[in-house]
Amino acid sequence: MTHAGIVLAGGAARRLSGVDKPALPVGGKPLLARALAALEDADPVIVVGPERPGFGDVVWTREASPGTGPVAALAAGLALVRTEIVVVLAGDLAGVRKSTVDRLVTALGAASGAVLVDGSGERQWLLGAWRAEALRAALPETVENASLRRTLGGLDIVEVPEEPGESDDIDTPEDLDRFS
Repeated sequence: MTHAGIVLAGGAARRLSGVDKPALPVGGKPLLARALAALEDADPVIVVGPERPGFGDVVWTREASPGTGPVAALAAGLALVRTEIVVVLAGDLAGVRKSTVDRLVTALGAASGAVLVDGSGERQWLLGAWRAEALRAALPETVENASLRRTLGGLDIVEVPEEPGESDDIDTPEDLDRFS
């Protein structure tokens, strides 16, 4: 199924002393490269965050006010999406795979979104396939510093249980040590 991809790659990484998380190497590849590999069938692939060298065939964009959260970043990415379906990924996912994206897109069906649910039952809001129009309709008037859970939580969502490790991300130095 034709879909676009958005990678949110502009967070502050406060728990990692402000490092550029998407550039961190895990298994010899930057985290951003892992997200892009998972989106290999997406067209276009839009990365919301500061432009980084070495990531060829992507479209770069920024929020109107950088650093104002994932809803603002999602809105910036959505402005460039022309497909009916879009896969949205965080830029710090260590375990995401192409098969993850394929399962999410397949599970979408007629719902507004299909979201990966981790082993503890938590929805991973930045690991999902969405109907672009449903996302646009859900955006609040003011996207800066809006709650992602509140923005997306009212949509018709299919929960997709993760396969082991798919939702693993890098948030702390301990996470990085575990995957390095």
